[in-house]
Amino acid sequence: MGERINLNTAGMQCIGAYLAKPAGAPKGGIVVVQEIFGVNAHVRSVADRFAAAGFTAIAPAFFDFVEQDVELPYDDDGMSKGRELIGQIGMDRAVEAVASAADSIKSSGKTGVVGYCWGGTVALRAAQVLGLPAVSYYGARNVSYLDRPLKAPVIFHFGANDKSIPPEAVEKHRDAYPDAPVYVYEDTGHAFNRDVDPSHYNEAAAKLAWQRTLQFFEKNLSQ
Repeated sequence: MGERINLNTAGMQCIGAYLAKPAGAPKGGIVVVQEIFGVNAHVRSVADRFAAAGFTAIAPAFFDFVEQDVELPYDDDGMSKGRELIGQIGMDRAVEAVASAADSIKSSGKTGVVGYCWGGTVALRAAQVLGLPAVSYYGARNVSYLDRPLKAPVIFHFGANDKSIPPEAVEKHRDAYPDAPVYVYEDTGHAFNRDVDPSHYNEAAAKLAWQRTLQFFEKNLSQ
């Protein structure tokens, strides 16, 4: 089990974060970037899994910039509210929060970032701006940033049936970054890693993506 901590960000605004530590010496640090629903039980469980795998994991509560302790339901109202909040936060401030979170766990060694949905694009931007190795899960907003160079390795995970990220959008990732692995999971839609949501979760795809993600971090955070 992890714990809630306070995280100082740029401009000295304090937001919350969920911190999960491994039992032994950490293999490195990982910033876990939420979907548009907040640092909820699912996101906390993702951080716990990284800790169980040997990494120090921290999940910043980005919504705290606007409204404290937001955890939204997986429905139309939750999506609408989440989009409103991320619009108020903006991408630049989100990346700054990733930098603050990474700095807070720097004693764990080299740090990477993983993000889901909106967080997948934040993870990509962290690789471009901060030079953090990144894993981007189904970042529907990635296409707007594919003209920017990478400063660190990145891998991408997509569902083949994700209506928000059509095949031509996935192909643009390969065109932009020929050396970055782009994994597409058949018979899988958006948010396939969200194991608390049977309408989206795909166990086989989630497990394979998890294995690839761990391999990526074990390689890139050990250098």
